[in-house]
Amino acid sequence: MTAAQRRAQAKEEYDAFLAECPSRQLLDRISDKWVTLVLAALSGEGDPRPLRYSELSRTLAGVSQKMLTQTLRSLERDGLLTRTVTPSVPVTVTYELTELGLSLHRLMGLLKAWAEEHMDEVLAHREAYDAAAGRG
Repeated sequence: MTAAQRRAQAKEEYDAFLAECPSRQLLDRISDKWVTLVLAALSGEGDPRPLRYSELSRTLAGVSQKMLTQTLRSLERDGLLTRTVTPSVPVTVTYELTELGLSLHRLMGLLKAWAEEHMDEVLAHREAYDAAAGRG
């Protein structure tokens, strides 16, 4: 069996409900809040554009340098963004979504929009639950 045939067979067998399925690692990665926010920032709210590290850091309030670096590296490794180094003084590094990253962003954008749209309802449910459980 050739490598391409093995990949095709494995693709047919991907099932995230199985513990050993590699798609679980991908689901774990893309369900991270920083991944969602990096994708949203690079998408430019519908107008994708490259951003420098410092621009991403300013846009993503609360992200540590370590977490942003780890997130960017993992997204680059997975082929969801590209990192471009431009030799200048100082060196300029920009990040941009790939086609694969853009396709994921479309889905994540819907998730982000859903969270923003329904946050009041979720907060009300949390408050009611906590009151009924004697927590509030």
